[in-house]
Amino acid sequence: MKDPCISLCKFTDDICIGCGRSKREIKSWKKLDKDEKRAVLAEAALRLKTLKATGRRKKK
Repeated sequence: MKDPCISLCKFTDDICIGCGRSKREIKSWKKLDKDEKRAVLAEAALRLKTLKATGRRKKK
């Protein structure tokens, strides 16, 4: 599973407005297993909606 970072690292209340993850989640991303990563991504999506951030992905 790829890192969800979109290189828009600006934080509001410890949450990145680019990817929706907390600083702790960003630091531990590589150590998480697939299920943990899925859970983080689901939480991040909810956070982005709450922050009304777009969380756009980079174009491939």
